[in-house]
Amino acid sequence: MAAKANTKQKAAVKTTANIDERPVDRYFREYEEAHQDRVNKIIHYVCIPTLAFSLFGLIWAIPFPHLGFLGAYNGYFNWASFVIAIAIYFYLKLSPIISYFILFILLGFSYGIMELVTWQQTGGPVMWLLCVSAFIPSAIALLIGNSREPQFAANGLNIKSLAVAPAYLLNQLLNKLRIKN
Repeated sequence: MAAKANTKQKAAVKTTANIDERPVDRYFREYEEAHQDRVNKIIHYVCIPTLAFSLFGLIWAIPFPHLGFLGAYNGYFNWASFVIAIAIYFYLKLSPIISYFILFILLGFSYGIMELVTWQQTGGPVMWLLCVSAFIPSAIALLIGNSREPQFAANGLNIKSLAVAPAYLLNQLLNKLRIKN
């Protein structure tokens, strides 16, 4: 009888904790539950930033139309500008601290892509081709790593986890630095 009451109390505490849980904490908890394999975690720490950078570069490379109303600012906008705005809005809704760090990371990505474009203009390799050559192995490694997870094998690819993964890794880093999100 006492064991039954204790089980009900634990269930009530767990339910209360979930009610008070922020959406970002729930996303991180679900992401962590789906990524338990040690090798998969290592793959994610390397490949998520690489995949994000290369995807950002590929979006940057999509030609942006000349819009008359932008005037002198025409060369300053591209499709990656919209990705930055959408990402910051999405992460701001989850956690302001994470969104600020993501903004600085995306600005760093922008600098890196502009350097690749400059290199391309001086006779170096094509920027989008470099991004594809980083994207493909990163995506394959992530799929291999995720295939080691039982939950991935059962449920398949989860699109939401693609957006949560960079924030989760950043949150792990912030926790190590003792910065509260």
